[in-house]
Amino acid sequence: MPRSPVWQTIATTLEDEIARGHYRAGDKLPTEAELATRFAVNRHTVRHALSALAERGLTHSRRGAGVYVRAAPLDYPIGGHTRFSQNVRASGRLPDRRTLRMEIRPADAAEAEALQLSAGAPVLVHEGISLAGGAPVAHFISYFPITRLPGLDATLRETRSVTEALRRHGIADYTRASTRLTAEAASATQARHLNLRDGEPLLRSVALNLGPDGMPVEQGHTWFAGDRVALTVSHEETAAPHSSDAAPRHAGDTDIR
Repeated sequence: MPRSPVWQTIATTLEDEIARGHYRAGDKLPTEAELATRFAVNRHTVRHALSALAERGLTHSRRGAGVYVRAAPLDYPIGGHTRFSQNVRASGRLPDRRTLRMEIRPADAAEAEALQLSAGAPVLVHEGISLAGGAPVAHFISYFPITRLPGLDATLRETRSVTEALRRHGIADYTRASTRLTAEAASATQARHLNLRDGEPLLRSVALNLGPDGMPVEQGHTWFAGDRVALTVSHEETAAPHSSDAAPRHAGDTDIR
């Protein structure tokens, strides 16, 4: 019987060790050099074995960081009061956020319309990366009507939580007026932030959050890594807004908290 190629034997060994729990979801595998020493082969052979594991969906590489055991996709239900932190903790992982940008500038026409602001009114732009268990899962850009929420930028820096920051500014709760989901290819910048290859699929959410008075408090754009998040849409209606002329509220909270 012909012997299996060496790279295949290495891949099978590592796959068995993953199955046995020697390497768990989110764990980093040994480096190519370490595996080459262990199996007495060159790094090209190890690279072939690691590629096979990636093709089977068992691992993924992070640019400049190594190869990691792939965790099951984060099950992310979309509902009127769902919060990112709750979903991440429910999966047994810890939520976190890395801020990329926090600035106040004049709103463009689309932002002003969504947030019910006058043209050119100041808007707070908050951009960052959301993480689950230390792994980046989404890129987000949120827009806030800063004139209605003065000092929110400082509060966001202090609390690192949008929900808590809004609560401190008198928004005890908020619901989603609408959520639009589309698919996009990752840009070069997004790929670097999310440890993806250029052009890999992203799930984009554009959503509007309303305060108890029915006025917009946030418009959020979120790009989820397509292989790390499974979005589940709930069709259950949320509670009606307090204001009679507010936009109807539909299920669809996909914000990063």
